[in-house]
Amino acid sequence: MSTVQITAQDINKLRQATGAGMMDCRKALTETNGDFEAAIDWLRKQGQKVAAKRSDREAKEGVVIARTSADNKIGYVLTISSETDFVSKNADFVAFAQSIADAAVATDAKSAEELNEATVNGGKVSDLINDKLASIGEKIGIARYERVEAPYVASYIHGAYRMGVLVAFNKEAADAGKDVAMQIAAMNPVAVDAASVPADVVTRERDIVMEQMKADPKMAGKPEEMISKIAEGKLNAFFKESTLTAQAYVKDNSKSVGDYLKSVDSDLKVIEFKRVALG
Repeated sequence: MSTVQITAQDINKLRQATGAGMMDCRKALTETNGDFEAAIDWLRKQGQKVAAKRSDREAKEGVVIARTSADNKIGYVLTISSETDFVSKNADFVAFAQSIADAAVATDAKSAEELNEATVNGGKVSDLINDKLASIGEKIGIARYERVEAPYVASYIHGAYRMGVLVAFNKEAADAGKDVAMQIAAMNPVAVDAASVPADVVTRERDIVMEQMKADPKMAGKPEEMISKIAEGKLNAFFKESTLTAQAYVKDNSKSVGDYLKSVDSDLKVIEFKRVALG
């Protein structure tokens, strides 16, 4: 039983993230002692179709900018956060965020810390941010910064600067770059393929599948070998839905993203990607 106080705000946060009912969210938080991510897992183990944990979402408000170097070999995506959408939707603030992205490209900053120390228009980026903070009266800053380097990098900005995607390829991919980036924006894969899914994610999904099966009356009395095979089948379904190259291609559901890449160039491969979203 939970030893922490579960507030209405906690319950509402879980409802917003999962779509589960209020009482279910209260129960999940109580059973997990207020641990938000564990509560999501608890709901999923009960068989509820809720959002899986994703690490791409950062500040609720702000601007996401994705850019590449002139030769498309390096990509940058960053979030300049704000406290309200009134600020983030302001054209001047968007232009300010773009100027910070310009500085990232111009200096090839390797991290947010390095970008903050970069000099642009005669001043440090951190000083420019502090000046902007003072002028608008809201806390702003570089909430997230990602850099990708590859033989070819494509960038894409979606939803009025609310999401940015970088996709790294093993070779030039001008024709496929935007299509694959849009796929990532729409379908939010967890990894490029099954082999690149982090071990902790695989373990987490396997545990959830096993808990779901234990709770299923139809599985009662079934041989362990059969349960294991069914569990692996469910895990394979997760890989198909949640890894980029196995997903159905959004522009043509008759083929996977992997099939689409082969149709463009038999040797074309995605090396990695970054997807950064507000909310």
